[in-house]
Amino acid sequence: MTSFVAMESPAAAGGERPSLYVRDGFHIVAFLVPPLWLLWHRLWIEAALAFAVMLALSTLGSVVGIGSAAPALSLLVSFYVGLEGAALHVAALRRRGWTEWGVIDADNRDEAEIRHLFAAAPLQAPEIEPALPISSFSPPRPAPSGPALGLFAYPGQR
Repeated sequence: MTSFVAMESPAAAGGERPSLYVRDGFHIVAFLVPPLWLLWHRLWIEAALAFAVMLALSTLGSVVGIGSAAPALSLLVSFYVGLEGAALHVAALRRRGWTEWGVIDADNRDEAEIRHLFAAAPLQAPEIEPALPISSFSPPRPAPSGPALGLFAYPGQR
């Protein structure tokens, strides 16, 4: 199962509180193209910072003379964004006023939404009709009609 962080918006029209579900874990697209993934999620400052660090590391590798190590140094930024991209996204949403509802374990985003809506709904006790009173009176058993052999009585025979 995957963990999703459920974030609720600060205000929404109609009294509804729309939610956003951020998957926690490694993001392969964030690893492959960190600045573009950060821009897609509106993390402007983080994208500019990632691009600047990648550019500085590759420039430093060229200037120092370790040109083959420059891509490896930029790979560190890719690993960081791939691993911590979801945490950066959640932190940016908190800065924008979103509140963290909680963490949901689900197989996919749709199931996370169902579990969130079910858990967030107020519980209502079902209306139960009162049961009919049970009578404690039972009719008496008839007296045995004669001797019995074994377990069974043979009525009418003596």
